[in-house]
Amino acid sequence: MANQFRNCLAVAISAAWMVLVILSKIIAGSTTEAEALLRWKESLPDQSILQSWATPAWNNSSNAQSPCGWHGITCDSAGNVIEINLAYTDLKGTLQNLDFSSLTNLLRLDLKENQLEGSIPQNIGILSKLQYLDLSTNFLNGTLPLSLANLTQVFELDVSRNNITGELDPNLFPDGTEQSKTGLISIKNFIIQTTLLGGRIPNEIGNMRNLVLLALDFNSFYGPIPPSLANCSELSLISISQNHLSGPIPYDIGRLNKLTDMRLLKNNLSGSVPQGIGNLSALTTLHLAENNFTGQLPPQVCRGGKLVNFSAAYNRFTGPIPVSLRNCQSLYRVRLEYNQLTGNIDQDFGVYPNLTYMDLSYNKFQGQLSPNWGQSKELSFLSVGGNMIVGRIPDEILQLKQLGNLDLSSNQFSGEISTEIGNLSSLSILRLNENKLSGKIPAGIGLLSNLQSLDISMNMLSGPIPYQMGDLSKLLSLNLSQNFLNGTIPDKIGNLFALQGLLDLSYNSLSGEIPTRLGKLVNLISLNLSDNYLSGSIPSSLSDMLSLSNINLSYNRLEGPLPEGNIFDSAQLVDFNNNKGLCGKSHGLQPCNTSTTAPSVKDKKYKPVIIIIASLGSAFLGSVILVGIFIVLSNRKGRIYNSKEEDPTTNRENPFSVRYFNGKILYEDILEATKNFDDMYCIGEGATGKVYKAEMSGGQVIAVKRLRSQRKLSDMLRNGKEAVELDWPKRVEIVQGVAQALSYLHHDCVPHILHRDISSKNVLMCSDLEAHVSDFGTARFLELDGSNWTTFAGTYGYSAPELAYTMAVTVKCDVYSFGVLVLEVLMGKHPGDLISKIQTLAVESIDDVKDVLDPRLPHHVYGKTVHELVLVMKLAVSCLQANPQSRPTMRSISQLLEA
Repeated sequence: MANQFRNCLAVAISAAWMVLVILSKIIAGSTTEAEALLRWKESLPDQSILQSWATPAWNNSSNAQSPCGWHGITCDSAGNVIEINLAYTDLKGTLQNLDFSSLTNLLRLDLKENQLEGSIPQNIGILSKLQYLDLSTNFLNGTLPLSLANLTQVFELDVSRNNITGELDPNLFPDGTEQSKTGLISIKNFIIQTTLLGGRIPNEIGNMRNLVLLALDFNSFYGPIPPSLANCSELSLISISQNHLSGPIPYDIGRLNKLTDMRLLKNNLSGSVPQGIGNLSALTTLHLAENNFTGQLPPQVCRGGKLVNFSAAYNRFTGPIPVSLRNCQSLYRVRLEYNQLTGNIDQDFGVYPNLTYMDLSYNKFQGQLSPNWGQSKELSFLSVGGNMIVGRIPDEILQLKQLGNLDLSSNQFSGEISTEIGNLSSLSILRLNENKLSGKIPAGIGLLSNLQSLDISMNMLSGPIPYQMGDLSKLLSLNLSQNFLNGTIPDKIGNLFALQGLLDLSYNSLSGEIPTRLGKLVNLISLNLSDNYLSGSIPSSLSDMLSLSNINLSYNRLEGPLPEGNIFDSAQLVDFNNNKGLCGKSHGLQPCNTSTTAPSVKDKKYKPVIIIIASLGSAFLGSVILVGIFIVLSNRKGRIYNSKEEDPTTNRENPFSVRYFNGKILYEDILEATKNFDDMYCIGEGATGKVYKAEMSGGQVIAVKRLRSQRKLSDMLRNGKEAVELDWPKRVEIVQGVAQALSYLHHDCVPHILHRDISSKNVLMCSDLEAHVSDFGTARFLELDGSNWTTFAGTYGYSAPELAYTMAVTVKCDVYSFGVLVLEVLMGKHPGDLISKIQTLAVESIDDVKDVLDPRLPHHVYGKTVHELVLVMKLAVSCLQANPQSRPTMRSISQLLEA
């Protein structure tokens, strides 16, 4: 029945166009090709490119007009216009007044790379002889005219990079029968990239039996890949990347033995890759990255020995590297990062003489790094970070003159950094952080004249910082933190004028004074010299660092006046505390005109501070008592250095020292200081609990708030009875409460605060089920819409995807985490792998979301609740956008929820 309807429709379309052609000829009458072109020109803005399109002033006979000499016009031997080529001419205007009925001999129409506007005329199908049509890279809008189905001789059609909307009509394509008279029968190259087209790709697309090249990238197509593509036996290239396609790769794709290039990256495709892919012996390029594929990599992926470009990154592939890939010497670019691939890295990879790019990071590879990588002389990018690789760094890798990026981070490499590292003359990024490297930093590292980012933090390196590092004139970021480095900070570090993102020397054993020359680093954003033995005063030159937005000099032996101006006017006390004797006019420091010796207990002023730290009673003693201590703590990773000698009384004298913070001991000290929260120490009471004054044994006077019983949101959602207690209106209120809190942190606090660990375990519920954001242990100050360079912090499953490849965090990272949290509140559980699918969900009604709502609550909701749930889901989807800039601000989210 459907075929009969299609046949009838095809006949009707054909008949209609025959009538249109006849009528057009009657109406056109004696209109010539030249007149048609001149009338089009008259409708366009004046532009020099069409200056030659004119009738000679001495010739008044229209019959004598000939456009064959005009710019962009080509005629056949009979004087008929067969080609209009005005590509790359910056042509402006529309196509609406171009009389196609007078150009019926046209074979080629090429108007790409111009500034044409408006829609593609409906009567373009009258050009029945047309063989080539390229309207790409303009500003055309509207839908694709169905009359394109009449262009049965067109072999190439390209309307890419326009604002075309709608869907691909199945009637644009042949009906699949031998008698088909309409549709793009002769098409070889069908190219529609970067438009606003959406909907499903019609299965009829497989009826274009002459198709060689199919490019539908960067659109909004969804649904499955049409299995009928396997019928296009001439196909050489399939490129349908960056859509919303789902489901598996059609099994019969493996029959396309002429296929050389298949690009499916950045969709929602799933399932295992068909083994038939191994039959594609001509394959040179295969892109499977950023989908949801599972299972093993196709075993015969390089069966033909021609594969040069292979990407399968950001999927869920498991198992070993295929033997065919190990022996594939034709490879020049491979991306397998962020999967769960296993195996021995020194046995599962071969020798690749043409290789330029290899990324194996964040898998489960073991073993040692093979010296064979040194035979890939053209290698410019090598990343194996985030695996379980052991042993030394092979010297052979350090001979690769073309290597620009070397990432060996987050493994278990040991031994010393070879002096051969200075041979990597092209290196711009070096990441050796989070390993077990020891010994000294080789002076040869200063020979890396092109180095822009250096991170060798979190190792066991010792000795001084080589002064030769000051020769790294292109360095943008330097992180040497959490090692055992000693000696002074070389003055030449102040020569790193290009430093922008980060200079982090924290958690070492550096001594001496802070070099005055550091003030020359006027482009630096973040400076961290904390947790060392630096002494003397803080150089006033540091106030000249105009770009500095984050500074931490705490836990040193600094003394004297705090400089004034710029960063020192906006920094917090926590950035300077635990020094020998700093003084100043602000930040809670002792004024410089008084004694710098520690005051007696009676002279200390009681100062309630601001941030609630986690529940000590429940966390350490299993008690129902919840205690919130109002005090600001900086984010520090606990690490004990055997090389440092500490006063054994320090921990008791300063219970809030983050390096030695012990919640249980502190809790016991508080109980002792308040005599088990005796009312005689109560200094106030609020809605959530009583506030007590506690004078600690070391002399500190603090305010302690004993909170009434609270529960974690994560625990409540896991508990069936408590989850039902959180009905839909309550869950909407939870979302509103968290949104308000984050909006306040991001936009109303000065300076603005980035939480960095928004998750259900960090949302506390009061007895009246009011939500409170907690745990500011990883929080950071930053400028609005600015960014901080920092190490990773957060909870797996809530962290923004960009944190996988950058140290720059923004408020949009919190926005993403908020989106995950919202989904968890609506679903009653963490969304897990559903996040990638929900990112493209079009939410218009409650029916669009009911499949993901918590099944423990009724789905039959009415009135205001329906509107609120749809709004909340829409906001969650917008928060989960892969591009951080596409995510809304927390202020706009909060305002929408309050409206």
